[in-house]
Amino acid sequence: MIQINGTVKLAPGTVANAGPLMDAIRTQVEASRAEDGCLDYTFAQDLTDPDTLILFERWRDAESLAAHGQSPHMAEFQKVMAAHPPLGRELRIYETDDGKPL
Repeated sequence: MIQINGTVKLAPGTVANAGPLMDAIRTQVEASRAEDGCLDYTFAQDLTDPDTLILFERWRDAESLAAHGQSPHMAEFQKVMAAHPPLGRELRIYETDDGKPL
């Protein structure tokens, strides 16, 4: 399984004033979750910093993740993100097992 975790830091006020960006994120999440091989795909806001988005993805395998990267909805999402360029991002990719319930 492939897992991606991390944060995307946007300019102050971006989330509060960017309806189209939030719409694009919702569309991206819904389309990604429908992809073959997607086990989880989540964006969330940091409760202490609303302009920091937290990303959590789990994919069945590297091929599923590669197909996601080439998907039409990813291309559209990247266009929207280019209009709201992040100040920074810290994303990590992991190869892992399915884990165990806690």
